[in-house]
Amino acid sequence: MRRPIGRRGIDAVADVSNSRDAYGDDVTPLNIGSRKELSDGRAIPVLGLGVWQIPNGQPVQDAVHWALEAGIRHIDTARFYRNERGVGEAIRTSGVPREEIWVTTKLFPFEALWAERAFQRSLGRLGLDYVDLYLVHFPPPGLLLSTWQKMESIAKRGLARSIGVSNYRLDDINKTLRVADIPPAVNQIHLSPYHYSKDLVESCMALGVVVEAYSPLTRGKNLDDPVPVSIAKAHGKSAAQVLIRWSLQRGFIVIPKSAHKERIESNAQVFDFALTDGEMEQLDSVTQYSDSISTALSLRRGRKPA
Repeated sequence: MRRPIGRRGIDAVADVSNSRDAYGDDVTPLNIGSRKELSDGRAIPVLGLGVWQIPNGQPVQDAVHWALEAGIRHIDTARFYRNERGVGEAIRTSGVPREEIWVTTKLFPFEALWAERAFQRSLGRLGLDYVDLYLVHFPPPGLLLSTWQKMESIAKRGLARSIGVSNYRLDDINKTLRVADIPPAVNQIHLSPYHYSKDLVESCMALGVVVEAYSPLTRGKNLDDPVPVSIAKAHGKSAAQVLIRWSLQRGFIVIPKSAHKERIESNAQVFDFALTDGEMEQLDSVTQYSDSISTALSLRRGRKPA
């Protein structure tokens, strides 16, 4: 049995600048235990661990344990990742009470016709009584509205405490909102200073849909770029930590993925510094327009998912 995981860092508050994120929330008290309120009244941890491409079994169990040991209380998986069993086992053996851990999984859209059954299978693989957030992984072709009605049924039964979407464009969100009794609480999209759709992000914020950033570290592609590297040097931090901090100060939920203990610990150490307005503007200047649906289209063609 793995030793119980403590609460290191949960109550520590960093000395950061008196600025507000794009939602108008004060970032001054941000710490590893910070949460952001969703439209349904629940509060999601601002920092999580993504487990895409981490093999099921011991590799994903180790990653989840390391994240929890570092004080992270948000784990993001998906049916498509094929590691829900390992995530659930890690949570059960961590020693951290279940109610302290936010667990997200996702509906694979090709199973949208039987979404409730697909959800129950995910719940069974996780070995949990409920999940905190259930997302539609990307817009299901021709089934957008009927799928959302099934998601609402799952939420109304209390099996998913919150529901949302992933890789949705503004048009997809607007269509969903027209029929929604429960609006999507979250839109999880590929998001970093280098991969950023300003119109989509600002529209989600205006609609009360919290934006969640996956691949916030650009899958390593931009960690050697001069802008984050120079900012990191000024703070005695890494470029990866700077990119995570940018997401946090923009008001996004951020779920960097790693299977390495040292990197997971480093990714959690982003609450003892703050980026200045000038540094945020520098990072904003590298932005490239992106369409959040591009990843979903790649997934349909057999390439990388969210």
